Amino acid sequence: MTSTAAQGFAFSREQFQQIVEDVLGMARTLGASDAGVEVSEGCGLSVSVRKGEVENVERNRDKSVGVSVYLGQCRGNASTSDFSRTALEQTVRAAFDIARFTAADPVAGLPDPDDLVSAEEAARDLDLFHPWNPSAEDATALAKRAEDAAMAVNKRITNSDGASVSAQQSHFWAGNSRGFRGGYASSRHSLSVAPIAGKGSKMQRDHWYTSMRNALELAAPEEVGRYAAARALSRLKSRKIPTCEVPVLFESTVAAGLLGAFVQGVSGGALYRKASFLVDSLGQPIWADHIDVVEEPHLRRGKGSAPFDDEGVRTRGRNVVTGGVVQGYFLSSYSARKLGMRTTGHAGGSQNLTLTSRLTQPGDHLEHMLRKLHRGLFVTELMGQGVNYVTGDYSRGAAGFWVEDGRIAFPVHEITIAGNLRDMLRHIVAVGADAYNLGAKTIGSMLIERMKIAGS
Repeated sequence: MTSTAAQGFAFSREQFQQIVEDVLGMARTLGASDAGVEVSEGCGLSVSVRKGEVENVERNRDKSVGVSVYLGQCRGNASTSDFSRTALEQTVRAAFDIARFTAADPVAGLPDPDDLVSAEEAARDLDLFHPWNPSAEDATALAKRAEDAAMAVNKRITNSDGASVSAQQSHFWAGNSRGFRGGYASSRHSLSVAPIAGKGSKMQRDHWYTSMRNALELAAPEEVGRYAAARALSRLKSRKIPTCEVPVLFESTVAAGLLGAFVQGVSGGALYRKASFLVDSLGQPIWADHIDVVEEPHLRRGKGSAPFDDEGVRTRGRNVVTGGVVQGYFLSSYSARKLGMRTTGHAGGSQNLTLTSRLTQPGDHLEHMLRKLHRGLFVTELMGQGVNYVTGDYSRGAAGFWVEDGRIAFPVHEITIAGNLRDMLRHIVAVGADAYNLGAKTIGSMLIERMKIAGS
């Protein structure tokens, strides 16, 4: 990547590579035993409209150099957005001085050389970069098309929280004193709309969006608008339900949150601090025995794809859960050493997780999952942050639909669902074939045997 003008970048890869070498040389000269550096740049456009009028047009451009300096097992960090040599020298000096006055940490340090990605592996092309540079006028027109389509669905769509379009791209280069060098460009583009149905105290809002690395793969604005409107309309005449204990079906978009809670629970930082309900869960049956979770960091165009993690450690495909049993944690070099284990290449988080059930049949789409639910709650929205990751206690505000005889009976709001994540994961009855990708997680709708519902 040497020509940057058409891609919207002000700096080339060669310039970034030179900065990395310069900074590592400065750290060496000061007497650092080890050092790591990352230089990055991002740029983009965000546009929002509401009721046909432009609300915001924002162009962003940022750049940064981050430096880590080690004096034995003492570490110092500093960063700057100034790429001048004087500023780089000052930043390296700042990191060095911080390291000099920082207490030694027995597990601090760069990744072990054997864990670092090779030059060939680091250069793997995962097709993550698809620059899109729409004009503000073109982005505004797309947002208006989505909002207009939503408003045109039905006269009961009375208002709008707006529509937005975002085009973002970035690139980076990183290196350390143990030989790692690597970097790549990536992009992420999106369109969203949030229509409002009804009037007065009976108004209901919902939204929908599309997000892709390649703008050509975004759903049509009209499709996004119409579906968002349909979701808002379906929530009209919502009512409360009595407190009860019933089966709960999570829509695929909210089921991804349960997978996210699991990832947080088996991530190194939470584990070594004993701040997780999943401490010592490796090799233990945490999920229902028909559940598998796989990780595929090298999927082309994947939203969580990466040839290496934030430390330069190689990423690998693996089975995270097999038959309900946890096969692996999510560890950085530091957290792995704290646990007496080896890094899994997850400094920066998980990479393209897919949850499946061995019981799922090809025809198990949402209608069939509602029939499996039979009588209970179908959750389409969660609110609040009521998850205690230390105990696993789970309590969230929710909205959705009451289901009778396998059919949606009426919309429901102003309720709370509660349980414990350990019980919830172990008592998953079924996972739908309606798999949906939300960020770096792909999952279908999920039926849990029983949860407490606090209503009227």
